[in-house]
This record gives sequence, structure tokens and C-alpha cells, in this order.
Amino acid sequence: MTSHAIRGGRPAPLGATFEGDGVNFAVFSVHATRMVLCLFSDDGRTEVQRIDLPERDGDVWHGFIPGLRPGQMYGFRAHGPYDPRHGHRFNANKLLIDPYAKRLTAHPRWHDALMGYRVGHADGDLSFDTRDSAPYMPRSVVEDPTFSWGRDRSPAIPADQTIIYEAHVKGLTARHPRAAHPGTFLGLASDPMLEHLTDLGITAIELLPAQAFLNDRFLVDKGLTNYWGYQTLGFFAPDPRYLHAGQIAEFQQMVARLHAAGIEVLMDVVYNHTCEGDERGPTLAFRGLDNASYYRLMPQDRRYYVNDTGTGNTVNVDHPMVLRMIMDSLRYWVEVMHVDGFRFDLCATLGRVNEGGFDSGAAFFDAVRQDPVLTRVKLIAEPWDIGPGGYQLGAFPPPFMEWNDKFRDGIRRFWRGDKGMVPEVADRLTGSANQFDHSGRPATVSVNMLTSHDGFTLTDVVSYSRRHNLANGEQGRDGHPENFSDNMGHEGPSRDPAIVAARARRRRNMMATLLLSQGTPMILGGDEIGNSQRGNNNAYNQDNATGWIDWTRADDAFLEFTRKMIAFRKEQPILRQKRFLHSRERTEDRIEDLFWRRPDGKRMTRKDWEDPELQIVCAEIRTAGGSPSYAALADAVFAVFNAGAEVEVTLPEPTEGRHWTWCIDTAEPEREEASVSGSVTVAGQSVAVFVKSADDD
Repeated sequence: MTSHAIRGGRPAPLGATFEGDGVNFAVFSVHATRMVLCLFSDDGRTEVQRIDLPERDGDVWHGFIPGLRPGQMYGFRAHGPYDPRHGHRFNANKLLIDPYAKRLTAHPRWHDALMGYRVGHADGDLSFDTRDSAPYMPRSVVEDPTFSWGRDRSPAIPADQTIIYEAHVKGLTARHPRAAHPGTFLGLASDPMLEHLTDLGITAIELLPAQAFLNDRFLVDKGLTNYWGYQTLGFFAPDPRYLHAGQIAEFQQMVARLHAAGIEVLMDVVYNHTCEGDERGPTLAFRGLDNASYYRLMPQDRRYYVNDTGTGNTVNVDHPMVLRMIMDSLRYWVEVMHVDGFRFDLCATLGRVNEGGFDSGAAFFDAVRQDPVLTRVKLIAEPWDIGPGGYQLGAFPPPFMEWNDKFRDGIRRFWRGDKGMVPEVADRLTGSANQFDHSGRPATVSVNMLTSHDGFTLTDVVSYSRRHNLANGEQGRDGHPENFSDNMGHEGPSRDPAIVAARARRRRNMMATLLLSQGTPMILGGDEIGNSQRGNNNAYNQDNATGWIDWTRADDAFLEFTRKMIAFRKEQPILRQKRFLHSRERTEDRIEDLFWRRPDGKRMTRKDWEDPELQIVCAEIRTAGGSPSYAALADAVFAVFNAGAEVEVTLPEPTEGRHWTWCIDTAEPEREEASVSGSVTVAGQSVAVFVKSADDD
């Protein structure tokens, strides 16, 4: 084996950087006393050399090895105090992943040697384990991420034209009969998937975590796996299980093909915690490199971790070098991997300052908002966690968009028939102004959703009244207990024609409501074809037929309806305005842009709004006051959302030279467009949409 010499190198950039004539290694640790680089044989099985990093600039240890090439496998061993009560858990017997590694060879294989302490010892995590963890650890790999992008450009779809499609890399393609390399990045970008996505009309695909993540031990012991991926191991490395041939260029190829199809790529990222868990968790990377810096620890006893995430630990975003790692990671995925934006898991955690509560001016938000790279991509917050003051819907600073769970719950309850939901639905239809209409934020910041990966699919929302999660191995206690769902007369699949028809109509009603609402719509992958998880509302460990989309049972009729609704939304800019709509006169132009009406055509009164029995919403929507004029097909849209019985609805009187066209009817989805006037009969449990346009149209 070649014995490599090392010289000082440079403290930046962090990670392993190929420089043509060798590789520079740089790693952060405040409290380490010695940092050792471990080099492995070409097959990764043998540790061939241990080399001390010779230089330390501030808290960055570094060295340069001439002659090393991409493909070299490596890891670190960090020496320092093992003193858990003071927050230190150094153990040089543990091989550590480089936090900046661009590729990992595999996932850790569970063994007690991965722990820094002796499992089963009377002193618990205060004990010290001397076994070498290298046989069970993946290797970090030196990569040159250069890729021939050709003419690749981000589609850069404006927010008001965006239709998001949330999907799992494997689950989207694993059961597709024609996808090449199913279950991988290449499978997602194969021709059949691109054809489906473009034909559907979506503009952005939001991928569940695709950065390298861990299979939790408690799941592996049950014969299950971490399917969703919310246990990040490496913030720069694509997860190995999604690489067909083990090359990071496969991710880049996927992005390039999606871009060529006009589709943006958004990544669901988890910077609020890592996969190392609490004090009983493994030592894989961050804990062994500098536990006291990477994690927020309890001030009374630094042996224990702040757990605002419910996963055992919380990343210490207050530390400048930890924040730098997050920012470097985000910029890497944008600049090197060409992604178009991020959805931040438990984003409230990233805005929690020291031991205090949420602060929209926290260091993370300030860093992102001033960054010239990140301010040109889409940023979406999941606006909650389980920490103090953890629910922060509407509190995030521009330019963040936010997942809107109030939209999900309000729309589900309205169509379920819950009483008193009309004011709630009215707010959701108009962009949830009560939450978001402040600080100059546009209406597009509300990411509206009926469903997401976390919960029932749309088919299950109308097929199950309770969760069915026994397969998860937690006695059915996991997952949301309240889903605002309704089995409509039978729990689970039904062959009763009346139930089948009623469920289909309700799905049409809900999908129509989503795509007619102001804000940015997000569709869960598979909902458009009626995919079911058989009542499992927490399929985080179901890497099987439960979690994968079943393309063989596609509901073609609902697919066509969803396609039609997306196309209709795209044709009508009035449905996707950036300015918030208001039913009062605007001060700048004295023009009203929103009219709430009763079925008889009269304006809604306070008494009407307060009527708990009211089950119909009639809204006339115009271009928001002060907005630039749109080249729209319509100068008004009149939408009726009727969760009650059949009713006669009086259409607003059109102005001279205008007429109403009935364009959407969820009770008769095949209805041809037709001009109407006066009063029309709107079926019970249906959505009807009328467009006002010029007579010569």
C-alpha cells in the first residue's frame, strides 16, 4: 500500500476538495485535541493509513495530500475528552463520516460498536467503548462533482404559476411498470415519469429527503426501514439507496432532465436535527467530531440534549460554524447540483434562539435572506416543531413560503360537513390572509395542500374514519389521531356504487377547491390517480407496497379531472394572484375585488357568516386592486362551493358586453362549457365555476 505524505493545506473549503494534484482535507472541531484522517483501500475494506491533520487554523483542522484522486475513501477519528456531563463525547475508536462528504459508500450497519459507550454497562452512556466501529461504518468518498450541464437552466417558475408535486424518489417509481431503474433518481427522470408529470401540468417536484440518511436501529430490529428519510446522516451526499450505479452524477442527470421538461426540483431538507439521536444514540459524525458545538445541550446537565424536534437532539444553529455548514450545504445543492429550492423540515427549530423562543430575525433567517444564491430559489418552511412556541404559521420572514395545515384541515372539515366552517373556508380560498397578509408578503406564500406524505392520501381521506397503522409496529398509536376524514359509510374499500360515486365526487370537490384557491397549490404524488395506503396515515417505515404508488390501479377519470383543473388554473391568472383579495374597497383605487354572495345573489351579512348551518360559499373574484392588469381569459370568476343540498344560485349580473360561461362542475365532470345567465341549479356536494368574459370571446 502507498504511504502518503501530508502537508499543511488550507482551512477552506471544508471537506475533501480535489485540486488536480491532490486532495485538501479540512474539518471543524473546537474541542478536539487531535484530528486523524483515515485512508482506505480501493475496495474500502482495509484501513491503510492514519495521518494526523498537521495544521489548525482557529477551529478548522486541515492538511493536503499530493497524489490523491477522486474515488479515495476516507474518514476521521477525533481525539479529545470523553466527558458527557460537560458535553464532550470524543472517542477515537469510532470512525467518523466527514460532515461535508459529497458521497457515502453505504449506510451504517447496526452493531454496538457504533456507540461511544458500552451498551448494557451500569454507567450507561457515561461508560466508554473501545471497540473499533470502522467495520460497520460507510466510507466518505472524495468526489469531483463537476458535471457537463450543457445549456441547463433553472425553469425559474414564478410563484404565482407554480404547481408543486410532493413525491418520494423510490415510492414514485418503484411500482411503475415502465420506469427505467425504478426506485432511483434515474427512475424518477425516466421518460414515463417525465411524460406523466408534464402531461399532468405540475411545475415543481418536491422530493422527500434525498440527502444521505440512517435506518434507525429500532426499525431494523423490527424488519422495517426508515422510508421517508427524516434522519439525515450527510448534508452534502445523495442517499446511496437512490443511486443506481453509485455516482452522484445520477442526481445531476435527474435535475437536468427535469429542467429540460420545464420542471423545478425542490428538496425536503432536515437541518433541525441529525440521525445520531439522544445520549443513547450512535457516534457516527457530528457527536464524535464536537458534540458540544454541533448540538444544543441542556444547560443544567450537558449530558442531555435539547429535544425540540422529537427525535432526540436539536442542531445548534446558533454556532457560527454549524450555521456555516448548513449554508454551505444549501449553496452546494443549488450551485453544484442545480436544485431550485428547499422545503425546511420543522423550520421553527431553525428560528429558535439560544434557550428562548422563535425569532423571525434569528441568525439562520438573516443568513438566508442576505445570501445572493439562496434568495433566487424557492424557500418553503414547515412552520412548526414540538418546542416552546413551536407553532408559527404565518410568522416567517420573506421570502419564505409556508406549508399551510390550516388549509388542509379547514377544507377537509368543510367537505366532511362540519358545521360553522364557511368563514374558515372563505379565508382559505383567498390565501389565508389572516395568517399571511402582513409585512408585504404575497398571497403565494401560503402553500395550500389537501394531503402530504405525513397523513392520509386523498383517497384515504374519503375512505377511512380512523388510522390503520398496525403495520408500523407501534400498536397503532403512531400518526395523527385526528385527520378530519370520513369513510362515507364504510371503512376502507367499498364496492357499493353509491359510496364509490360519493367518494369520487368528494375527491373532485377537494381537488377543485385546492386549485381554485389563492396561494400555491401542492399535490401529493399519487393523489391524482387515487393512490391508497390502506388507511396508514404514517407510512414513514413502509418501504413496500403500502408506501409505494400503485400505478396499476390508476383512477384515469380522476387523473383527467386533476389535469383539467390544473390547466384551468393556469388559464385563469385571476385564480393565482400575488396580491391578497379583500371584500372591502381598497383605498388606492376604490375598486372592490372580492364579493361574497348568498345563493340568492345578495351580499353576505354578518348574520349569514355566523350561521352554523350554512354549507355554501359563493365568491365572485376579480383582479386584486392595484395589481398590474393580467392578460386573463376572464375579468371575473364566480365559484360556488356547495357542501349542502342542491340549490338555486343567482349569478351576478354581468356588465354590458360580458357573459357567464359555466366551466367546471364536479357533479358532472364531463359537462361541456356553456353560456348561462340568471339562476342555475348547483348540485348538492359539488363545486361549480363560472367565468365572465367578453361576448366576442
